[in-house]
Amino acid sequence: MIEMHPIGVIHSPFKELSGMPIQPAGAAGVLGTVEISEEYQAGVKDLDGFSHLILLYHFHGSQGFNLKVVPFMDTVPRGLFATRAPKRPNPIGLSIVELDRIEGGVLHIRNVDVLDGTPLLDIKPYVPKFDAHTQARVGWLETPGETVAEQRSDDRFM
Repeated sequence: MIEMHPIGVIHSPFKELSGMPIQPAGAAGVLGTVEISEEYQAGVKDLDGFSHLILLYHFHGSQGFNLKVVPFMDTVPRGLFATRAPKRPNPIGLSIVELDRIEGGVLHIRNVDVLDGTPLLDIKPYVPKFDAHTQARVGWLETPGETVAEQRSDDRFM
């Protein structure tokens, strides 16, 4: 049995799923906060030295899943695991955000593409030498990926 417990809550200006950016690239400059629960606040020590963070969270607005989906940036059905669709067997999301500052147990972030009130599962520092792979292939997203900043969610995953 796998058990997870949120370590905090992500706050953003996005109150509804429809019309949200689908990736942080489409949320440039969007400000948000991460409230860390009191029992986990000691864990943010030394995080202020990092400019970017990886947030892992629960897609709490998502119910059910299909193994073939038409993703936001395509019109062709794709295998679920070849997409970043939010309806998944284990509805876990990942976003890389910019850390502006830490005030007590509150992380002030930017480029947030997450629904307000989203339960935070974990934080990891983004380290370019570990996380940025310049020779990575992006499969079917080679061309549609160029328009990600303009893409917004619609009702296909509600």
